Amino acid sequence: MAANTVHTDDGSFFFFERKTCDLPYYRGAPDGISLTGWLIVLASVAVAFVVLMRTQLLFHNGFAGFIPPMLFVLIPLVTVAAVAGPKAPLALFRSLGLKDIGIILLFFVLNAVVTVVFGTLIVGLFHTAANPASDMVASASGIDQILSFGWSAVQLLGEEIFTILIFLGALALLTRFMSRKPALCLAALVAAIVFAMVHLPTYQWNLAQALVGLIPVRLVLLMPFIITRNIWVSTGVHVLNDWAIFGMAAYAGMNEG
Repeated sequence: MAANTVHTDDGSFFFFERKTCDLPYYRGAPDGISLTGWLIVLASVAVAFVVLMRTQLLFHNGFAGFIPPMLFVLIPLVTVAAVAGPKAPLALFRSLGLKDIGIILLFFVLNAVVTVVFGTLIVGLFHTAANPASDMVASASGIDQILSFGWSAVQLLGEEIFTILIFLGALALLTRFMSRKPALCLAALVAAIVFAMVHLPTYQWNLAQALVGLIPVRLVLLMPFIITRNIWVSTGVHVLNDWAIFGMAAYAGMNEG
């Protein structure tokens, strides 16, 4: 059964982690997911991403716009349930407390600072491409502009599931060869690199922009989950970040109109 297991602090935890529970899945069977199980889960993550890209071409208006991100969310979660038991996906989701809300707000501000700093660096050093999602929100009208915020929230949850499962899968592999602390750092970097690489089409295959711009941001977004073991917290930061960007784009679009 792949559930969070309580562990005492044996020095393998970072000081900022909640020590009443460990990260889920990575410790292997029977407490987590086996190596074979991880291969299946990570394959499902890749399939979910391809399905998202394909279905977005078909469903991009009205309430049908929720179909691609919902599939993006459900495919890996159903796979985790099939591999590790029906309750296994719940290990990613915990109730939100006041401290969690504070962490969301803190990392939203931190992520905004990192985005501005690295965004300024990229603009100064490289030719950059605009994120078409902002343009789509700005150009949308009526109900589609409102619904686009809902579509994005579901997709951002899917992006958190995508990234966190890659992180935990890498951690499961790396802890076979090294201690937990360096494995956790390296696994976070692996997940951030993969996250940046899958965004290459978004930025017109601008490798420098994707790597320099998104890896630091993704590491900041991953930290709330590592601290709290709660995907709602990292998703909350991600949603606030992107909604702020989309909101500014929508406001600019209204002024231009």
